Amino acid sequence: LIKTQHNGECWMKTYNHFINGAWVEPASGEYFETDNPYTGEVWAKIARGNAADADQAVRAAKVAFDDGEWGQMRPTQRGKLLVRLAEIIEREATRLGELEVRDNGKLIAEMGAQTKYLAEWYRYYGGLADKIEGAVLPSDKPGIFNFTRYEPLGVVGMITAWNSPLLLLAWKLAPALAAGNTAVVKPSEFTSASSLEFMELIKEAGMPDGVVNCITGMGIEVGQPMVDHPDLAKVAFTGSDVAGQKIYESAARKIMPVTLELGGKSPNIVFEDADFEAAVMGAISGIFAATGQTCIAGSRLLVQRSIHDEFVKRLLEVAGAAKIGDPMSPDTHVGPVTTQPQYEKILHYMNVAREDGAPCVLGGGPYTGEGVKGNRFVEPTIFTNVENHMRIAQEEVFGPILSVIPFEDEAEALSIGNDIVFGLAAGVWTSDIGRALRMSEKLKAGTVWVNTYRAVSFMSPFGGYKRSGQGRESGQEAIKEFLQVKSVWIAQQTSPANPFIMR
Repeated sequence: LIKTQHNGECWMKTYNHFINGAWVEPASGEYFETDNPYTGEVWAKIARGNAADADQAVRAAKVAFDDGEWGQMRPTQRGKLLVRLAEIIEREATRLGELEVRDNGKLIAEMGAQTKYLAEWYRYYGGLADKIEGAVLPSDKPGIFNFTRYEPLGVVGMITAWNSPLLLLAWKLAPALAAGNTAVVKPSEFTSASSLEFMELIKEAGMPDGVVNCITGMGIEVGQPMVDHPDLAKVAFTGSDVAGQKIYESAARKIMPVTLELGGKSPNIVFEDADFEAAVMGAISGIFAATGQTCIAGSRLLVQRSIHDEFVKRLLEVAGAAKIGDPMSPDTHVGPVTTQPQYEKILHYMNVAREDGAPCVLGGGPYTGEGVKGNRFVEPTIFTNVENHMRIAQEEVFGPILSVIPFEDEAEALSIGNDIVFGLAAGVWTSDIGRALRMSEKLKAGTVWVNTYRAVSFMSPFGGYKRSGQGRESGQEAIKEFLQVKSVWIAQQTSPANPFIMR
């Protein structure tokens, strides 16, 4: 990291790549600017990487994996380093949260909680590092001893989205390191600063040089060369389904495994027997928290017709009272949109919904009221009488736009809920335990919340069905995504066997 004077008044940071334990200037010598979504003010310059930088980082990680001390460490030693990292994260959590708010504009109430919770992933996988066990297998072959062992893959490329950079990185990096891999991190070009600052904590924790590297820049310029690098063993990606498809196609050419956590268009389903007020708050949380910029957003609100009108009325009261403004203020409810392209996309979809005939009953445009700076605020928006075939109900917006869809009964709720190419998450609000179990079984989604929404944990697997992704992050399942299994056969006798037949 380099500090340079800006406008003779304030200080602007210039961030370089982090490769092999050192800060490295980009091969091109070029940098790009990053701004504060709330004020629109440029506050840092980020290294603009290219294929040469990607090659340097992957090679460093490869050497660290093949020849460095990391590969010789026992699992317990690796686990202790992860626990040490968790302790450092706890110490720095407040600073990291404030940094992420400055970079992505999300609420300090949310980002501060995320960065404080972040340490749990590293502590959890630190404890799991020396509990990766193979098995002795029963054999039907006389005189043969057969067992399995789990081994790390090698160098893992990690590409994270701009909405929660450090949390999404933890979901990948903690299990990958616990499994014994090395890593090259490529954060979003819109929110790179927190991941780069995090590299200082990696170094302080005592991770050997080259084990974790961080390169920055545009996806096509540095991310794609990283994915295509012959020494890369796996890619773990969080982002849009369109970008995920391109990465999947690139990985397929190398027969390389991937973990993909992609988009969603999640149904949040409210039955007439639900706790009314809790369901209203759950619907608000599902779409307007994080300014709707979350892959698990409950952007399709399915409400049973018998309570539809009353529910929408209460929804408008609560959503209409949401405070919009400074994300660093603890009482702000809705902050700015993180990027200019995303801001324009959200406004575009508001127009698309109107053109398709969906009535707008709240919001529907830019927000320019009190307490805002910059030009990236949009109103919390609700469309009613949405039909599930409409684009606003089928395409991921990634913003504070809620589509309210009425339904008659459980069968119709399931039909509408599953009639989508995505399958990341779903919510169900009911007091009927039988219905809760039936819905959680039949909804085609990787996560189903009942009488709650947006709950995640380091102990619970997360991932999607259908176009929402492949593989799982968090929980014990995640560490298996970064391991490969080897079967070992040992003959207990040396007598010669017929060489022309399979044993």
